[in-house]
Amino acid sequence: MAYWLMKSEPDELSIEGLKTLGQARWDGVRNYQARNFMRLMQPGDRFFFYHSSCPEPGIAGIARIVSAPYPDPTALDPTSHYHDPKASPEKNPWLAVDVACEQVFPRILGLGLLKQQAALAEMALVKKGSRLSVMEVTAQEWKAVTALL
Repeated sequence: MAYWLMKSEPDELSIEGLKTLGQARWDGVRNYQARNFMRLMQPGDRFFFYHSSCPEPGIAGIARIVSAPYPDPTALDPTSHYHDPKASPEKNPWLAVDVACEQVFPRILGLGLLKQQAALAEMALVKKGSRLSVMEVTAQEWKAVTALL
């Protein structure tokens, strides 16, 4: 099992919204490095659900991958904010996965708190200039974050 961190703006999909839905498609990733991480995802992998671009950014809970990666249908939908005019049914470079909520944290683990943790000094999330919406998390980083609860 691998660990990940995936970012979403809460007004698009929040951890609470995912809990209510039960399951949702994680789509709209339009960065090749983040997409390459998604290629590695397997059902059963877990990820930190990070709320971004909001008043209180941070890790809001834990969710799991419930499907293998598949072509992102939003790339082909001209009405979607994530439409890619270069994508076609035969050549769609973008991926989506289905996800489900495991745990909503009682409080947001804010970026400031995460940056204060020596055990997380090498975590991609806390490094300056890291803006990926999907990133790997090591087992040690996973343990360090969950110990903050």
